[in-house]
Amino acid sequence: MNHYNRKKGILYIILAAFCFSSMTLCVRLAGNIPTMEKCMFRNLPALFIAFAVLRKGKESYRNFKKDQWIDLFFRCFFGSTGMVFNFLAIDHIGLADANMLNKMSPFFAMFFSVFLLKEIPSKFEWFLLALAFGGAVLVVKPSGGMNSIYHFVGLYSGLGAGIAYTFVRRLGIKGVQGPLIVFAFSLLTCLLCLPFMVLNYTPMSLGQFFILLLAGLFGAGGQFSITAAYESAPAKEISVFDYTQVLFAALLGLVFFGEFPDSKSLLGYTIIIGAAVVKWKSENQSKAEIKPPQQ
Repeated sequence: MNHYNRKKGILYIILAAFCFSSMTLCVRLAGNIPTMEKCMFRNLPALFIAFAVLRKGKESYRNFKKDQWIDLFFRCFFGSTGMVFNFLAIDHIGLADANMLNKMSPFFAMFFSVFLLKEIPSKFEWFLLALAFGGAVLVVKPSGGMNSIYHFVGLYSGLGAGIAYTFVRRLGIKGVQGPLIVFAFSLLTCLLCLPFMVLNYTPMSLGQFFILLLAGLFGAGGQFSITAAYESAPAKEISVFDYTQVLFAALLGLVFFGEFPDSKSLLGYTIIIGAAVVKWKSENQSKAEIKPPQQ
C-alpha cells in the first residue's frame, strides 16, 4: 500500500509546529518552576502514551543488538539534554529566539550525518550550512553577557536535537520502530530529571500543575504529529514547513508577553529560514530531475 500523501504530511507537520510552540508557551507560563520539574511534566504524558502503544505492538527490546542499544542511548542522551537546554532558553530569552535556535537542528543533523551516516553534503549544502550559522550568530548576538549565554544554551538545544535526529535515522535504518524510540527517550528524560526534582522540588499551584500538564499534552501531540507527517511524505518535501513553529512562537510571544524580535534576530530568522527553503527547493528539484518517466 502506498502511504504517500504530501498534503497530509504538510498539514501534520504544521500541526506539530503549533503543538510544540504551544508547549513552549506553557513552559513559560508555568512561571518560577525549576527546569527539571518542567521537563518531567513535559515527558510524562508521552511516556504513558508510548508505553500504551508498545503494549499493543509486537516489538520487544529483547531483540535489540548491542549497536542498537548504543544508538538508542545517544539518541536519548542528546535529545534529553537538548530539551533541558531548550527549556532553560525558553525561560530566559524570547520565545521566538528560543524556537529559532532550536530549529538549527536540521543543519546540525546534516553536519553530523557526515560522521554517523557517511552522507557527504555537496559544496552548495555546505554553503547553506555556513549561511544558517551566520543567521544563528545574528540571533545569538554574542556579547559575553548573561543573556548571550542563554542564547548559546538555546543553540545547544538545536545541536542536541540535530544529533538526536541523526541517531533516530540510524535506528530507523536498523529497523527500530518509532514508539520504542519515543518511550526510551521519554523514560530516560524522566530518570534524568527525577534526582534534580527530588532535591529541588518546588510546590506548584493547581494552575501551574494544569499548565505543565497541558505542556506535556502539547508535547506528546507534537511528537505523534511529526511522526505522522514523516510517515505521510519524505522529509525532503515537507521539513521546511516545520519552521512555521517560529512564526507561531513569535505570535504567541507577542500576544502573551509583548515580545517582538529585534532587527538582528529578524534578519537571522530570514537567513536561516531562507537557507532552509533553498535547501528544500534544491532537494525537490534534484528529485524531479532523476524521477523516471511514467509508463
